[in-house]
Amino acid sequence: MENVLRPLIVVGGSIALTLLLGWAVDVLLRRADERHHETPLWGLLRRCRLPLQVVLLAATLRATFRETRWPSVDSHQDRIGQALTLVIIGAGAWLVIRAVSVAVQSAYARYATVTRDPARVRRVRTQVTLIMRIVTAVVIVVAVAAILLTFPGLRTIGTSMLASAGIIGIVAGVAAQSTLGNLFAGFQIAFGDMVRIGDTVVVDGEWGVVEEVTLTFLAVRTWDERRITMPVSYFTSRPFENWSRGGVQMTGTVFLQLDHTAPVDLMREKLHEILLECPSWDGRDWSLAVTDTTPSTMEVRAVVTAKDADDIWTTRCAVREQLLAWLAAEHPQALPRITMSPARSAPAKSSPSGA
Repeated sequence: MENVLRPLIVVGGSIALTLLLGWAVDVLLRRADERHHETPLWGLLRRCRLPLQVVLLAATLRATFRETRWPSVDSHQDRIGQALTLVIIGAGAWLVIRAVSVAVQSAYARYATVTRDPARVRRVRTQVTLIMRIVTAVVIVVAVAAILLTFPGLRTIGTSMLASAGIIGIVAGVAAQSTLGNLFAGFQIAFGDMVRIGDTVVVDGEWGVVEEVTLTFLAVRTWDERRITMPVSYFTSRPFENWSRGGVQMTGTVFLQLDHTAPVDLMREKLHEILLECPSWDGRDWSLAVTDTTPSTMEVRAVVTAKDADDIWTTRCAVREQLLAWLAAEHPQALPRITMSPARSAPAKSSPSGA
């Protein structure tokens, strides 16, 4: 009877203690979240309950499994202890990643609520994303190293790897210069405020919005829903247009090729009427002027403003479409045309003398 009750008490007690501690921590976090509505930290920390319970259960079983006194357990103590140690290491890494993620998300959410500058919010969001990737990679590497060191046959290999880390680092740096270049470029982008998630950029003649930034690549979503993936080193070694840098307000132009008889003054008044009815125009500025001329046409430029890149595109399209429609309906002579003169007739032949 004792052989049955003892294992049940050890295992059941460990599970009960784990559930009780997990419930107590969850209750405390819930109450703290109710008292402090200004920060989401306490509510987000409740996500750590599951990895915390796994760590507690594995640690409790690791400390008490020998008390079961089962013959099978006694004969495999080392293997069971090592397995539980591996669970503790893995769950501990999971708990650390989850806790750091919660802390970073809480700090970002609080910063986003008190900061009214969208550019700064996007900058912090880019930095937070890269920091989380770095922390996750470091924790995983440390956890894998700790797991390898639990195997006696791999301790020598681990020690020799640590001793030769300098040589390996030099060799790896020479062999992976492009990879390391992208890595350091990722740090430069994250903390140098060159480009941020949500910025409107023009790269290689393609207009799009930065959708994702990692340590090695950057994804740009174009207006037609394509994704352009580029190494981050591109943005540190080549010039590119960042329309969101220094503010998202933009000025756009519309060029029209018209006949020299086009009524410029009336076009200027019509442009103002179009802009007053255009919801995407921000009302900051507008103008219309003749900027160039050719023997057959003249170039008219309309300048408009909008609050961001999307609205400036909409405003330019609306101005171009409505101005051309108005000219075609009210002043068709202002549209460019090809002037053709009739061919000269051949001179009449003179009649022969004496006819």
